[in-house]
Amino acid sequence: MMTAPNLLASVDLGSNSFRLQICEIHNGQLKVIDSFKQMVRFAAGLDSQKNLDEASQERALECLAKFGERLQGFKPEQVRAVATNTFRVAKNIAQFVPKAEAALGFPIEIIAGREEARLIYTGVVHTLPPNGDRMLVIDIGGGSTEFVIGSDLKPTSTESLPLGCVTYSIRFFQNKITQKDFQAAITAARNEIQRISKLMKRNGWDFAVGTSGSAKSIRDVIAAENPQEHDITYAGMKKLADKIVAAGSVKKARLEGMKPDRIEVFAGGLAVMMAAFEELEIEKMMVTEAALRDGVFYDLIGRQLNEDMRDQTTAEFQERYHVSKNQAARVAAAAQKFMESIGHAQNMPVQELAYWQQYLNWAGLLHEIGIDIAHTGYHKHSAYILENADMPGFSRKEQNILSLLVLGHRGDVRKMTELVNGNRAMWPAILSLRLAALFCRARLPLELPPFTQLRSSDDGRGFVLRISQSWLDEHPLVAGALEYESEQWQKVDMPFTVQAQ
Repeated sequence: MMTAPNLLASVDLGSNSFRLQICEIHNGQLKVIDSFKQMVRFAAGLDSQKNLDEASQERALECLAKFGERLQGFKPEQVRAVATNTFRVAKNIAQFVPKAEAALGFPIEIIAGREEARLIYTGVVHTLPPNGDRMLVIDIGGGSTEFVIGSDLKPTSTESLPLGCVTYSIRFFQNKITQKDFQAAITAARNEIQRISKLMKRNGWDFAVGTSGSAKSIRDVIAAENPQEHDITYAGMKKLADKIVAAGSVKKARLEGMKPDRIEVFAGGLAVMMAAFEELEIEKMMVTEAALRDGVFYDLIGRQLNEDMRDQTTAEFQERYHVSKNQAARVAAAAQKFMESIGHAQNMPVQELAYWQQYLNWAGLLHEIGIDIAHTGYHKHSAYILENADMPGFSRKEQNILSLLVLGHRGDVRKMTELVNGNRAMWPAILSLRLAALFCRARLPLELPPFTQLRSSDDGRGFVLRISQSWLDEHPLVAGALEYESEQWQKVDMPFTVQAQ
């Protein structure tokens, strides 16, 4: 039984807790109808080599299976699952993700730190409009802390640093907590924040906002101690730190307003927040309920309303790297046509075909960004940028797909064999982009000859391009390039033949 199409679900796989939230959408407005949260303490499972232990993986899979049960009946486009810092840093995450996706029943996007910051800000700005004032948003997670400045829907500065309530609690507060421990944690966090403090201060802000568990728990405990205080202040935090030191632990301090599930990680989050106040010279901070999951929802709505951040990022990259937009549009359109041809010939499911056409559109629009660095080997430069740049809206996996398509669009096909890593569905997309670039080489308006068709060979091992002989006779440059292309695909045991008719 399918779920109502106006329902959306976000899955936030943090370093401390995993969250599932389900919302109903009406005219762009969100109404929460169900939510689940489980303290998985994922970051606590990282050993000294940055490998996740079995216990943390089991806790995560058990939680994801519960989420998966609740999400039965949801279509893929109704769900977005994002994973943050621990997924980014764990060395053995590649082995874990397939199991996690199987348990959840949906793909999991491991997002970069700055993309996490953007999504957090998107959630905050939709629920707390800044009215033209510049706000500084700080989100202390389990393994990373995000810092964002902005005054409208699009942030001006996004930063992510590797300090969080779980990692700092484990690193500094495992035994009896002393003043020395607190000072060591604050100093370590300040050293990290120093990397961005000059830029942040230069950009400036009018007010500060805290979001997520650490900020909310600090606010709640300060308010319980002093009911007139509704914001986080440094003086309020200092009192809490002194109480914890006097008692020797967070648990023994018996802090009012403290939720039991925050006890283990409270000291780490408090030290990071105190460091942020010291280094950025923050006077006070209000706290909002908005968080990463809200940003994921608004991003999903944007995608459904054809306001996809990924399209905006693509356009910005074209500007930044001085791309010839006419040529890029020609290649993107031709690549999608070739993919459509082979997709129909293979009876590819409509959704899968649309998926690859979307990636070929972005890849075609961005395949020449590397020319801004050097024309020789420009596809390698383009691929490197797409793999490593901050690209708002794109997950790491999406950037990897774009990078591979662009790397494979010219040169020796053999280099792609290991990179594609058994994902045979990528080969038709790679060939589609290669042919698009080949046919558009003259950088002039292109009309493919009638009845041009790309399909799989009869044995399913290779590809066949049907095309007009008379057209090839008129375009000897393309005809010669197609012969070279045929030689390339022989090298990877996927014959590509041209049937001229």
